[in-house]
Formats: sequence, structure tokens, C-alpha cells
Amino acid sequence: NSQENQITEWSNDAVCDPPSEALYVRDEETGELWGPTALPIREEDGRYVCRHAHGYSCFEYDAHGISLELLQCVPGDDSIKVSRLTLTNHSGRPRRLSVTAYVKWVLGVSRGGTAPYIVTEIDAVTKAMFARNSWRRDFAARVAFADIGDVQTTCTGDRTEFLGRHGTLARPAALARDVHLSGRVGAGLDSCAVLQRAVELLPGAQIDVTFLLGEAATADEARELIARYRTVDRDENLRTVVAKWDDTLGTVSVTTPDRSMDLMLNHWLLYQVLACRVWARTAFYQASGAYGFRDQLQDVLALIIARPDIARRHLLRAAARQFVEGDVQHWWHPPAGRGIRTRMSDDLLWLPYAVHEYVQVSGDAGVLEESVPFLEGPLLDAPATEAYFEPRTSEQHATLFEHCARAIDRSMAMGSHGLPLMGSGDWNDGMNLVGAGGKGESVWLGWFLHAVLRHWSIRADARGEAARGETWRNAAVTLEQSLQKEAWDGAWYRRAFFDDGSPLGSSVNDACRIDSIAQSWSVIGGGTDAARQRCAMASLDEHLVRRDDGVALLLTPPFDVTPLEPGYIKAYPPGIRENGGQYTHGAVWSVVAFAQLGDGDKAAGLFSLLNPINHADSATGVQRYKVEPYVMAGDVYGEPPHVGRGGWSWYTGSAGWMYRAGLESILGFRLRGTRLVIDPCIPHDWPGFSMVFRYHSARYEITVENPDRVCRGVSSLEVDSERTDAPAGIPLVDDGNIHRVRVVLRRAATAVATNG
Repeated sequence: NSQENQITEWSNDAVCDPPSEALYVRDEETGELWGPTALPIREEDGRYVCRHAHGYSCFEYDAHGISLELLQCVPGDDSIKVSRLTLTNHSGRPRRLSVTAYVKWVLGVSRGGTAPYIVTEIDAVTKAMFARNSWRRDFAARVAFADIGDVQTTCTGDRTEFLGRHGTLARPAALARDVHLSGRVGAGLDSCAVLQRAVELLPGAQIDVTFLLGEAATADEARELIARYRTVDRDENLRTVVAKWDDTLGTVSVTTPDRSMDLMLNHWLLYQVLACRVWARTAFYQASGAYGFRDQLQDVLALIIARPDIARRHLLRAAARQFVEGDVQHWWHPPAGRGIRTRMSDDLLWLPYAVHEYVQVSGDAGVLEESVPFLEGPLLDAPATEAYFEPRTSEQHATLFEHCARAIDRSMAMGSHGLPLMGSGDWNDGMNLVGAGGKGESVWLGWFLHAVLRHWSIRADARGEAARGETWRNAAVTLEQSLQKEAWDGAWYRRAFFDDGSPLGSSVNDACRIDSIAQSWSVIGGGTDAARQRCAMASLDEHLVRRDDGVALLLTPPFDVTPLEPGYIKAYPPGIRENGGQYTHGAVWSVVAFAQLGDGDKAAGLFSLLNPINHADSATGVQRYKVEPYVMAGDVYGEPPHVGRGGWSWYTGSAGWMYRAGLESILGFRLRGTRLVIDPCIPHDWPGFSMVFRYHSARYEITVENPDRVCRGVSSLEVDSERTDAPAGIPLVDDGNIHRVRVVLRRAATAVATNG
């Protein structure tokens, strides 16, 4: 739990960026002090290099006649970070150096709260430093450790001793003089871990110093980890980490005319989803630690092809956070499960939506029969909108199908316009006051519910539950009638209705005249009025996509001096996050919608606009964007003076949707159990593209040709030179062979429509 069980400190300070871990190199003859990273000591005349890859980061710095390379990685199966510092002496003379590792312990939520309770010791067996905080509610028995090998020469667990009364991490008092650290550990200290070892290097010599940082359930487990990683081969550990990531990221690889698309689809998007969103659940801007009910359900949809096991486990994990009444925890903290019960209207529907997608892609219908318990806890009393508590696990169990059905049935309450009640917020949490009185309605939620009802009426029929299927099917028809009658504003769909019945997302509004997601989901949700869908998406493109600025806004104009009171979204400055900025999660849905309408030029063009690589492909772009160019940013600012500046990066649900938008919607890769449907929607000027799909032991090499320069329209499909029915897809076999697939796109007169 990256919030409640932090090992070292999380700062969220973008200005000072104070480190809580550091490695120092000191020349014991001259007293010069430096390190491999730009913090905490940054020398003016050196060149710091930082390289990030899948599963590891590498920092390089060459100064004072010593070349430093710091390689850091976390093995996939062990709770330990391995930092290997390589020192190479090219000074032409013998060098006497010391390497010092520093860690500022937290062992809880925040240093301010945990500092009085941290106790350190030097383990008698390994000589590593152990640290405990026995006052942690859920993690009291766990043991954190820091180790620099069994060759350490001196240490301290006292941060005051190391830094000095007025010292800083850039100039620790203990490293500014020729003294040994005291070895002081125990309770009542300003706790830290400082471990030091001496290094002597002949001219041209090289040495590795390995620093280990981790946590284990018991002291014995900590000792086992330390002993194992002290002796592991210097390169084998890295090869194992890289191989595991390659295995996941290499399930599908693509080669298109857009190199930036290839980089994101083949590498960074799935990496961001799995490493950050599913495992760490933290980033620079938020130390979450929690599972968001709607959040991680959407994230794992991107993993169904490469890691269906992870997706399946999370479906069951999420279902177990549903109350017997059908609503769910908006978020919860493992391992105890404390979290909040809310009146959010969309959370619970993401379970049936995600389960449907998982079964459709994986073919694993057996998951529907898995038995999962419910939760029990106090209901929300009016006017409360949320309550934080630790619920009980109910003795009542039901199949995953029944959990989904209960969520759907719980969502069927409609308002005066025949649309779903918005509650204390739908997907846009910031619109928490639109339906606070219990009467406000959500147009976006109407389209989302429409999609779920359509899918699950078919699933109910397949299970022999005809009455339930008929109920849901009729509800979908009635709901679309209400959406077309009440939500259409003349050129686009409205976003919502306030408690008093007044519209939001309408041409009559002075703020939020048009909102992106109501338009996108009129297409994604399966609406039947194609003319209105195209008109709505054209309005989205006209009013919300600003190509010159490189942003696709969530809504416009932003809330500012308007009398409208939609909720805390109005507290954001105009153009920031949901308030009229590019909220990338919602913007990606526009890519999906344009592709679904067959407009490959708009779909791929918007994908390119959202692609972070293209925000930093020039020196000017780098200075404007200011965040990592290889992962998705949750938002990009949309108003002067910060237009185009990236905001909340890494920890955003846009990564998973961006992956699906590129692979499934644009490139048309649609796995359906043991069949693969290929139905691309690409820019008309693409001559084609290729994909490689690893299906168990088999390898499918797919080439898509576009001789007529069309956006869509599969005219022929061949597998190993044999003509195959395109709509039915490619029958996949686990036979260890290489299979070559040829797909040809032609103009509509000769194309075969495929729906996948």
C-alpha cells in the first residue's frame, strides 16, 4: 500500500523535489563529495544522464576522474529495490573513496506521524540495518531493511548526526569531515539509515557497490532476501527483470507509418498501466495506495490480451467490494479494506462493463460462475454523500454474474427526463453538486448504462434468464428514446440536468456549453441515430479539439464567473484538469468514437495529438509540456498562460484507454476468445501496417495492405495463403508455428463490413 505503508518519503513537491534516498561518493583524500544523480548534489560543470526503460532506470555521471553508473530495478517477485553503483577510475592514479547510502525512513503514511515510533537496529546475522514501526495499524509486524553488503565500514541510524544541526542533504555534516559514523541505532532518534563502505580503485579499475532497500513480513524473510540479492549475478537480475517485461509487452507488437504510435503501443502504455496503475497505485502527484472501483476496472481492460490472469483476478477483487444492496466502495485501501461508500452513480456499472469486455476478449465465460462475497455496512443517511469505514465481509455470496446484475438493477432509477440519476457525481467527480438533491440526471451516464444494458440483455438470454434479459433490453430501448428526446441540444448532446431541471452542456449555458464525453459515448454506447452521432462528433471536433494548441478539451467554456454551481470542478482554475483543460481520459474516448464512425483520419489524428511523444519532439515543445514524454499525462492545460503544459502524469486512467484506442479501434486488433478479428480504421494515406501477435506458442504475423487508400473496409483476409471469412475472424491455434495473415482494405463497393 503505497500510501499507508511508505518505506521512504513521498514529497509531492514539484519545486524543491526533496529526495528521501541518496548515494554519495567521497574522495577520502580531498574531501570532494558528489553522486551519480542530479539530486541532492548537482555540480554545474557536469552532464547528468538519466535513462528509463521497462523495469529499470539508469543514472550516469562522470566527474573527478570517476565514472559513475547507477542502475536501479525492482525484481518482479520480491519486495526489494536493487541499486547497483558502478565506479570506474579513469583518473590515471589510485583513488581512495567511500560510498555512502542514505535513506529517510517513513514506515507509514507520513514522516511527521511515524517518526517517534521508528526503531532501528543492526541485524546480528547480516549486519544490515533493520527498521520497524510497531504502531502501524496493518503493517506492524513488517521489517524494513537497508544493506550495502557485508563490507560496510561504518553506519548510523541518527539523521541528526548525519546531516548536522544546520546541514542539508547536499552537504551532510558527517561527510564534510574525516570522522567515522557512530553506529548509533535504536529508539528515540531522528531515524534514518546511513551505510558506508570504503573503496580503493587502481587506475582503470572498476567496482560495483550494491545497495538493497526493501521490506519483508518477518526478520527471517528479510535476512533471506538480503542474503540472496547479495550474491545474485550482477547482470542476471537485470536480465530477469527485462525478460519478464518483454514477455508481457511483446504479446502484440505493431509497425505503422507513425513511429510515435509504435513506441507507445509496443512499450510505454502497457508499462504505465501495469507498473503504475495496477501495482504501485502511486506517482509523483498522488500517493494513492488504494484501489479505485471504477479506476482499476478500466485499467485492467488493457491487460486482457497480454495478462488475462491479472485482469481476471481484479474483476473478482472488485466484485468483493460490492455491498449486498448493489452499490460499491468508491475506493478502498488494502489489506483491511477500509474505504468510502458514496452516492457516485457510475462506479458500480463499471463492474458489468469490464466483465463483459473480459469475457468477450478472453472467451473465459467461466468467470461468470465464480462465487464472490458481498460487503455489509451502514447505509448512507441523508444528506450524507459518503462515509469512510471498514465494512464487514458478508456471509452472503453470489456468482460474478449476479454481482453484475445487482449493479445494473441498482442503476435503473430514472429522473424526470427519463435519464439516470447523477447522484453525487458520475465519471466526472467534480460535478458533485449537479444531482446533490437527488433529482439531477446524467446524459453521459445514460449512454454508458445503455451500453451495459445492451450487452447484459444478451448475456442474460444466454444463461436462460429470459425475463431479466427482456427487462434490460426494454430498458435500453426506453432509455435511448429519452436520450434522443430530452438530451439533444440541436447540434450536440447535453451533459446533464441539475436538480431543478435546468440543462448543463447546452448552448444556453455560459459555461460548459459542450462536454466531450456525452458526444463520444453517444457512439460508444450504441446509439442508433447515426446522423446525430456524426453531428455531435463534428461539434466536438469544432469546439473542443484545438489542433494549433495541441489539446483536446473536456468541456468549454470553463467554469469561472458563471452562476452555475456544478461542484468542486469550479474550484479548479479555468483550463486546469476537468475545468476546461484536456482531461486526457475523456479525450481518448473521442478517438474510439471517431474510429467507430469510420473516420480514420480524425481518429488517428487525435491519437497523434494526445500522444505525449509529439508534445516533446522539439526544444520548444519540451519547455511547454514540462512532463515525461513517454507516459500519458492525466491533463494538459487549456487556458493561457499555460496552454499545452502537462499536468498530472503517470497515475492516469488514460493510459489503458489510449492503448485500447490505438490497438483495437484504429488498428482493428480484436481478440474474441479463440478467434481474432481484424477491422482497422486508419488514415486514408497509410499504405498499410503490420502486427505480430504471440498466441501461446504460436506466432501470427499480420500484414494489412491499403492499396485504395481508404480508412476502412476489409475486402479480403488470408491465413497461410488460404482465404478466410473476414467477419468471422482468424481461428487461432496453439501449435508452435508461424502463421502469416494478409488483410487487404478496398473501397466500399468491394469491402466486407466487419463489426468484430
